[in-house]
Amino acid sequence: MSLLDIRVPAVLLRIDRNPFHHGTLGAVRSLGRAGVDVHVVADCAESPVHASRFVHRLHAPPPPGASPADIARTLRRVAARVARPAVLIPMDDASAVAVDRLRQELAPAFLLPAMPAPLAERVADKAELAGLCAALDVAHPVTLVPDTPERAARAALRLGLPVVAKWSRPWLLPADSGLRSTVLVRSAQQARELCARTGEAGSPLLLQAFLPPDRDRDWFFHGYADRSGAVRAGGAGRKRRARPRGAGSTAVGCWSPNPQVDALAERVTRELGYRGIFDLDLRRCGTTGRYHLLDFNPRPGAQFRLFTDTAGLDVVRALHLDLTHRPLPAGAPVPGRAFVVENHAPLAVLRPAPGGRELAWHARDDPAPGRALWGLWGRHVAGRLLERLPGRGAATAGRIPAPAAHRPPPPPFPAPADPTGATDPADRSDDGYEKASSC
Repeated sequence: MSLLDIRVPAVLLRIDRNPFHHGTLGAVRSLGRAGVDVHVVADCAESPVHASRFVHRLHAPPPPGASPADIARTLRRVAARVARPAVLIPMDDASAVAVDRLRQELAPAFLLPAMPAPLAERVADKAELAGLCAALDVAHPVTLVPDTPERAARAALRLGLPVVAKWSRPWLLPADSGLRSTVLVRSAQQARELCARTGEAGSPLLLQAFLPPDRDRDWFFHGYADRSGAVRAGGAGRKRRARPRGAGSTAVGCWSPNPQVDALAERVTRELGYRGIFDLDLRRCGTTGRYHLLDFNPRPGAQFRLFTDTAGLDVVRALHLDLTHRPLPAGAPVPGRAFVVENHAPLAVLRPAPGGRELAWHARDDPAPGRALWGLWGRHVAGRLLERLPGRGAATAGRIPAPAAHRPPPPPFPAPADPTGATDPADRSDDGYEKASSC
């Protein structure tokens, strides 16, 4: 018998159009394996997620640039089709912020953690987070918010080059703007030019002091704050490899218990009154040894399945159990457990992992997404290469080439990583800045 109440379905909402978001597949598998009907509200036409046998039903997502009213209409339509109360799980920051705003309107069709509004929006906003850290006495990089291009240039020099540039609300960035949520700025002129695009970006530009990367300094914490505020499931992990290399999302992560990181996560969520799933990104300062909180994401991190304990509990199962008033099983951590995104770090699949390993896409009990990945990823990489050819960028930008009439079956082993190192929407992430690679 499942620990979860399988009478209560789950609805996963993802507004971001990234087709290679493996966290969505992780949530589908985690709940589907427990017998829960999983509905996915996302653009999955060109994503391996649609091939999973654990998807109960796919639903059309809100349109690009959707307003809160658009999102509410979409969710009401889904609720009518599901026809019973469901656990709603936002899978990206845009979804989390929208659901937080619509909390009262969405009840009782959807079950959500009780949390003071607009807390999800405050922690997701990079400028707000800097203020929250100051109020809580939590280490955070020195942050300036220039309001003109000239002040941005002066701020960059004041902080000391290089500096980190972030958009306060990266989920508002237009998909075709070429702007990235986070970049390393190496000149005052670059800071000036970025700030000049503030209107296009949709939110203010932040400049932050740069914390130098080094081995084992990049950490993350995934957890679930239950109805009492206690942090359950999840744990602390080290980022072993990132993609793009040195500046992106986790390609290889390892469960590495860390009492300091645990204590910081518990204190921050407790003092804020946060409830629900969260994902923190931190960097340890090589000089002071303090852990600086870089990002607070009010939703599951893409690699949340790394923290699956001996009872099979992870953060999305913890959410479902708590919202359906079921007890959470007491499992033990699995130190050394690894998580590998195989299209970003294929060689890491071959390395030993003392606590076991979970792959982002491939799974023995759900092989179709892994098979679909390589055809879709190959077309994605080919499209990026075509964009780099002279005269082809405008014609091919944002387009995935149509599938061939007869395509050979994907290889039974990981395909080579993207040789271009290109940054694109699939690389866009909110888990910190200029991450160090230790592999």
